[in-house]
Amino acid sequence: MQRRLAAPAASAPVESGKGAAKQRGLGVVLSLQGLLIIAVLVALAPAAFMIMTSLKTPEQYNIDRLGLPDPFTFGNYAQVISQHPFLLWMANSAILSVGSVLVSTAVAALGAYAIARMRFRGRELLLSLSTSLMAVPPVVMVVPLFVMFTQIGLVGTYQGVILIYAGLLTPFSVYLLVTFFRTIPTELIEAALIDGATPLGVLTRIILPLSGAPLVTLFIVNLLYVWNDLLIALLFLPNENLRTLMVGISVFQGRYLQNIPLSMAGMALASVPMLILYIVFQRYFIRGLVAGAVKG
Repeated sequence: MQRRLAAPAASAPVESGKGAAKQRGLGVVLSLQGLLIIAVLVALAPAAFMIMTSLKTPEQYNIDRLGLPDPFTFGNYAQVISQHPFLLWMANSAILSVGSVLVSTAVAALGAYAIARMRFRGRELLLSLSTSLMAVPPVVMVVPLFVMFTQIGLVGTYQGVILIYAGLLTPFSVYLLVTFFRTIPTELIEAALIDGATPLGVLTRIILPLSGAPLVTLFIVNLLYVWNDLLIALLFLPNENLRTLMVGISVFQGRYLQNIPLSMAGMALASVPMLILYIVFQRYFIRGLVAGAVKG
């Protein structure tokens, strides 16, 4: 009887140990959440400052640079849109961004399918060479590209800049699509080939419909790159009517260096299209980032 009564007392240290482990686990979770909250606040601070400043008058900004606008004013946004070709700059950026992404995605899909699903000598070497091009900075290629494009008459044209951006985007696009294409079951491709489908038919009817998430990820990432680029558009589009949004914003900031609220309004408007795009396709974007990471 004494032994039976002693058993519950012996289990008490085990239960206390489990309670301590749970407390430590809870402490780790709370610490990580605290760090994430701090990181989010640090990341959002510049955007919050930009928006608050854009809603101030120059006088309000000079009196209190970090405080809330009192009262809120949208005059800066109206001035940016009405007195400057802001919509034209945005349209030029949209044409270059969409055109470059479409061309690079089409080329990358063909190349990635060949590397991932066709058997030929040197395909891994080809993938390595394509991947290594991601390490080459664009500034290194600016001078030879400018000389070549001047000789063939592509400087100052949409076509020339779209070709340059497409070439810069293709290596990353090929790498991402190859990684995903290799996770698609071989049985699907073999069954389609047995049914008489051509390799191009397999790509367009089977591979691409299954690759929605990676394609959306490519679209967003590459679109952001072209939309935010300044160097290529500044050098290869000297015509003011072809000026992109980033080039226009840089000129805009230089012209209104003393009017910080007006500059902030312009930058806030420039970020709206990409912000909307990311919010709409956020689910597919996150899914595409991890696509191909785990097989099966």
